[in-house]
Amino acid sequence: MTDVDAVKDRLATEVEGLAEVLVETSHSIHAHPEVGFEEHHAHDLLTEVLADHGVAVERGAFGLDTAFAARAGSAGPTVAVLCEYDALPGIGHACGHNVIATAGLGAGLAAAALADELGGRVLILGTPAEEGGGGKVLMADRGAFGGVDAAMMVHPAGADLRSMNAIATQQCWVDYHGKAAHAAAAPQLGRNALDAAVLGYVNVAALRQHIRPDERIHGFFPKAGDAANVVPAHTRAVWFVRSPKLARLEPLKERVLACLEAGATAAGCTMTHEWRDPAYADLVDVDAFADLYAANAARLGRSVADHRAGPGVVGSTDMGNVSYLVPSLHPMIAVSPPDVAIHTEDFVRYAGGPEGDRAVVDGAKAMAMTVADLWLRPGALAAVRAEFEAADRSA
Repeated sequence: MTDVDAVKDRLATEVEGLAEVLVETSHSIHAHPEVGFEEHHAHDLLTEVLADHGVAVERGAFGLDTAFAARAGSAGPTVAVLCEYDALPGIGHACGHNVIATAGLGAGLAAAALADELGGRVLILGTPAEEGGGGKVLMADRGAFGGVDAAMMVHPAGADLRSMNAIATQQCWVDYHGKAAHAAAAPQLGRNALDAAVLGYVNVAALRQHIRPDERIHGFFPKAGDAANVVPAHTRAVWFVRSPKLARLEPLKERVLACLEAGATAAGCTMTHEWRDPAYADLVDVDAFADLYAANAARLGRSVADHRAGPGVVGSTDMGNVSYLVPSLHPMIAVSPPDVAIHTEDFVRYAGGPEGDRAVVDGAKAMAMTVADLWLRPGALAAVRAEFEAADRSA
């Protein structure tokens, strides 16, 4: 019988041997932030490291220029390790995707080195455009997760947590069309598209009193008119609608849309809208999977808290869509003090600093050891699968 703990020690040693290149790669991605579907530097760098270490890699995978897929192992369960590497417009790696990318790289390389010996298969996926583009959803639609038994990634935050409080979301882009007129000389001839947008906004503000406390609606006006003395003929609003469960998102979307349309009617304008695909699903938590990761993180001196017991980290991710397809793991790994929020300039500094470097190495080790659990521990994968299949996805 294989000594699983001994295997984990070997995997940790593999990661230690990779630590210098992992940290260098993380710093390079951090220093070259790229928005969704434009992550050419990160894609090329990550795939070069994989190829340099003898792992066969497909560049531009699944019809996406900045996606990749690397495989190792010829038999046994297939565990996918996911890498994200897109940045936020204007603020760079404020979500720490440089850490996600290189922790996944390290875990994948360590697992690949022992895959044939241990009788398992690892799939390392480079997944672009998490920050709104839904790269994982597009990849899933094109077969990326076919034959995958489990999928995992690790996300930086201000604390070590078993998962993220990920909620379902979809964007709605709204255009209001009115009629231009001179705002001083003949305002009666105009139909004010800005009034339509503002009235819609006010309606949504009123709606917020009557939705569940764990639902969210927020938006802004990227276009509000062209000149103060011209009645605006065209305005645009962008809205995010969020709900804890994908099943609850649809009825909330209908209520929001009614508010926005009422604004157009009241202002005598017309309105068009587009729900931007893909919608992001909530995360289907699998405690049996998180238990494995938490135990492995504890071997590294990290105490992983339950995200449901405190404020946690609330947001949305296309990993939620993956979690509806296969058992998935999305823990948070501490790179900053708890009072430093992600998507801030302060977090950018931590993601590229010593704390981020430690998270790269620790995240790679903890995930690689969790891969070993799924490959080698009797009943571990079956328990994860059983809980995944029994999970409640209803509202």
